[in-house]
Amino acid sequence: MQISALTTDFYELTMMQGYFLNKHNPNVVFDMFYRTNPFEGGYVIFAGLHELIDKLESLCFSEEDIAYLKSLGKFTPEFLSYLADYHFSGDLYAMEEGTVVFPGEPLLRIHTSLIEAQLIEGLLLNTINFQSLIATKASRMLLASKQGLLMEFGLRRAQGSDGALSASRAAFIGGCQVTSNTLAGKEYNIPVAGTMAHSWIMSFQSELESFRAYANLYPDNTVLLIDTYDTLGSGIDNAIIVGLEQKQKGKKIGVRIDSGDLSYLPRVIRKRLDAAGLEDATIVVSNDLTEAIVQTLVLDGVPIDSWGIGTHLVTGGSQSSLNGVYKLAAKEGDDGHFIPTMKISNSFEKTTNPGIKQVYRFSDDDAGSIADLITLEKEKITPGRTFVFYHPFAEADFFEMQSSRYTHLKPLINKQMEGGKRIGKKPNLQEIQNYVQMELNTFHKSYLRQINPHIYKVSLSSKLKKLKMELLAAQRKKTKEGL
Repeated sequence: MQISALTTDFYELTMMQGYFLNKHNPNVVFDMFYRTNPFEGGYVIFAGLHELIDKLESLCFSEEDIAYLKSLGKFTPEFLSYLADYHFSGDLYAMEEGTVVFPGEPLLRIHTSLIEAQLIEGLLLNTINFQSLIATKASRMLLASKQGLLMEFGLRRAQGSDGALSASRAAFIGGCQVTSNTLAGKEYNIPVAGTMAHSWIMSFQSELESFRAYANLYPDNTVLLIDTYDTLGSGIDNAIIVGLEQKQKGKKIGVRIDSGDLSYLPRVIRKRLDAAGLEDATIVVSNDLTEAIVQTLVLDGVPIDSWGIGTHLVTGGSQSSLNGVYKLAAKEGDDGHFIPTMKISNSFEKTTNPGIKQVYRFSDDDAGSIADLITLEKEKITPGRTFVFYHPFAEADFFEMQSSRYTHLKPLINKQMEGGKRIGKKPNLQEIQNYVQMELNTFHKSYLRQINPHIYKVSLSSKLKKLKMELLAAQRKKTKEGL
């Protein structure tokens, strides 16, 4: 399936034409990173990589796209001819999808010409920012629930089919077990599930009739919505009647609550089910759940078996987006060597890190992650040494990582595309989800907690810090001299 290259900002195209007409198209390296953790949390799940690779492999301008651009009267025939033959031809280096990541770290690098590096900016940021946000939200929901089963409903509320698909994919990576979105089930092989709407119950002559009809149709997946009329009255009464009928057939039921006091109602319903001999009946709750609500219910010991989470998951809840950015880190000089570049800001924390970079993760004997070190790509980082870790957003702050503190270190960024083509096998979503859980297990709970998490150390190597300060000093000198 072709992906239209018009999924870019218009100013990217106008800049690209400027580069093209001026024959200014050096090879460059761009970094993608984010500045702050969403949800006031302590981490992000890096997601969207393999969907981005799929899109980059299929990115092109169709005849209709070229005709539209021609109609705008802003592009020359020569540039339009160039676009008509365009296919992504660069290299992509990235962390593995599902890696637990932190602010300031380069999550991926693009090595290609300046023109096509500009073209893919919007596509890259839209894909990675959105899916990383939703995967992170899902993992927080899962950690809050303290359960291996986190149900996901309501993805129809995401904007458009593409948004719903991306949200389903990212939510599954983050830890959700099923999706209500049928197309996502087909496209990504995610288990699909759903119960019933209030309209099902209201369309029958009685609530009991509707429950019986549903149980007869779906005896192996009978979850009854009990809050249409009276949750603790007819709702649970009729569910128990049907539950006992199903029990006679060797089947189990579940009940779902979509409104009311989710702390009080499940306790009463659990007692009613148990007293009726339906100890194996499950309780599902939904209704605008957030991780704070889920965590509170879990800590209060409310008997809930699974969670139907929609709006606050697929929209990011209180966080509308991940603040990921895409910045030029190096450009090829006339001699063929790459020159480090750096965006300088009045706020030191917004001054980018120059050059082509790698990230190393340090771990202890128990494979517990201790800290990450951002280095220049060609630095020799070998185990058994004491490393100096420089604060990424302060000019002088540093600490030493003694060799006795860590046992393992590994580079996190690897080549994922070469010449516009994927390298190696594309993992399935279950593999990525398993990788996320393995990653989370390497971090102490204090980094993952919902409220006031510990700050995981991400630092710069001595050589990268030195390069950054040299470039900063040189620019300050130019500014002072009026250059």
